Amino acid sequence: MLTVDFTTLGIRAGQRVLDLGCGAGRHAFEMYRRGAHVVAFDQDAAELENVATMFAAMDADGQVPSGASASTLTGDALDLPFPDESFDHVVASEILEHIPEDEKAMHELVRVVKPGGRVAVTVPNWLPERVCWALSDAYHEVEGGHVRIYTAVELLTRLRKAGLQPVHRHHAHALHAPYWWLKCAVGVDREDHPLTKLYHRLLVWDLMQRPWPTRVAEQLLNPVLGKSLVLYLRKPEAGIA
Repeated sequence: MLTVDFTTLGIRAGQRVLDLGCGAGRHAFEMYRRGAHVVAFDQDAAELENVATMFAAMDADGQVPSGASASTLTGDALDLPFPDESFDHVVASEILEHIPEDEKAMHELVRVVKPGGRVAVTVPNWLPERVCWALSDAYHEVEGGHVRIYTAVELLTRLRKAGLQPVHRHHAHALHAPYWWLKCAVGVDREDHPLTKLYHRLLVWDLMQRPWPTRVAEQLLNPVLGKSLVLYLRKPEAGIA
């Protein structure tokens, strides 16, 4: 399930891209399929082993264009081990809400993207996230959990301060918001509750079949109930405001 729209981001074959805080690798895999030179970066070494295994499987299965490459690297988002202006694009999906020193992480991702390059940042959307926090402390009060809820204005202000210019924004995954509200209401660690199991089956069916009624419904609901806020930003070129 992708949150970032890579057509909007402008990914092209041969470009060098960073998936910052890649997690299980969903965005890194798609960029690899599009022929990019991908670096999947995360602090979770065990998760990165799985990502590397999938990269190898994709290559062996012929899913990757000739010339594309993919690698994994463990590290800290507050101290990226890359020279300035190393990447054409950076994706930072659902990571900033986990980082206490988020402005430092923003400055680091701006540092490593080339002038004229684009950055995609996604965070939990304010309203659905606020409902989750109201329903359950366990949802966010865990090690490595969410430390803040961004408003769109607050996030844009911080990213502008870090040196980025907004290009476009949208919301995604409205159908997932009620699932997390249910999880928070019945217990985030409960995997056996019939309501959450039923809703999860609906989400899997929708992901696999993509029927038009749910696609239209999600598009209509996304502006209000979209689980994720997605921002696309540009690093200005030297001398261009």
